[in-house]
Amino acid sequence: MVTPAIIADQLTYNYEKVKAVDHINFQVAKGEILSFLGPNGAGKTTTVKMLTGQLHPQEGKATLLGMDVVKETEKVQARIGVCFEITNLYEQMSAIENLNLFAKLFGVKDFDAEAALKRIGLDGRGKDRVETYSKGMKQRLMVARSLINKPDILFLDEPTEGLDPVSAETIRNIILEERARGATVFLTTHDMVEADKLSDRVAFIDQGEIAALDTPHNLKQKYGKRAIKVQVAGPDGKLVSKEIFLDEPGTADSMRELFSEEQVITLHSEEATLEDIFIQITGRGLAG
Repeated sequence: MVTPAIIADQLTYNYEKVKAVDHINFQVAKGEILSFLGPNGAGKTTTVKMLTGQLHPQEGKATLLGMDVVKETEKVQARIGVCFEITNLYEQMSAIENLNLFAKLFGVKDFDAEAALKRIGLDGRGKDRVETYSKGMKQRLMVARSLINKPDILFLDEPTEGLDPVSAETIRNIILEERARGATVFLTTHDMVEADKLSDRVAFIDQGEIAALDTPHNLKQKYGKRAIKVQVAGPDGKLVSKEIFLDEPGTADSMRELFSEEQVITLHSEEATLEDIFIQITGRGLAG
């Protein structure tokens, strides 16, 4: 049996009287993208910090690549890449200098900083000081830095938060490329659309507990309703919106009646989004 890349066993962490993460359990397979979804303050970042050895669990255990994160922190950290939402680059140094410094710290020989920058769309800007970079450029540089050691597990915390569409798409493509390479990707986000596009499975975390964990498809099948959204011409010529739910006993009759009695202007199918399902399960939205 193949050992999972990540095993969280009863992970728990409290900040004084606030329970940030409450005895959570999950596993992530090698080569899988798992999105950890929830509003700000749900426990996402605290979980990542425990998995990456930055915080020691107050209860429970984290195992990465068969190693206990607390007992073998340095060995684990040598084989993972981490990119947090808040940038911690050396602003007075150039992008190339930043990358070469971390390559040296990881012991990576013959590292090609120019190639790494080209991959994230920053070719030609490598000699510029990081302080001159926009937020999107800094975030892409953070992602490039997290890939220096060709990690077996890549942790990305809100990697596209607040980025322009081009920067965000660049990072999404890199995530898919890393999975194709065989890396496991642990993605924390509150962007449900992004998670739906990228993830093999998603976990909903709310108030420190995992409320659901499954594939996006299975969650939609279990909790969501498929529907047909229709606009028809009203008596006064204005458009009237209607909705017909699929998978119900009267769906076929409703569709026949629609086309025989109404002037249909537009028609399209719609399924529940992950955010719809999150609200249904937890009773609250991503804004908290």
